[in-house]
Amino acid sequence: MSTPAGEVYRIDWLPGTDVLHGTCHCGAEHTAQDPVRMWAWMLAHPEGHDAQEDTP
Repeated sequence: MSTPAGEVYRIDWLPGTDVLHGTCHCGAEHTAQDPVRMWAWMLAHPEGHDAQEDTP
């Protein structure tokens, strides 16, 4: 799977937690504790962007 050079996916770790905060190239945001679930959400663009956050 290739993506255009203009697409930027960003995942930040929230210090002091086990939570990851992701921002898709489209601007949608998501939080997750599992990096695999985070990347699955990112790469499913645009499907899945309505998913509930799974933070505790």
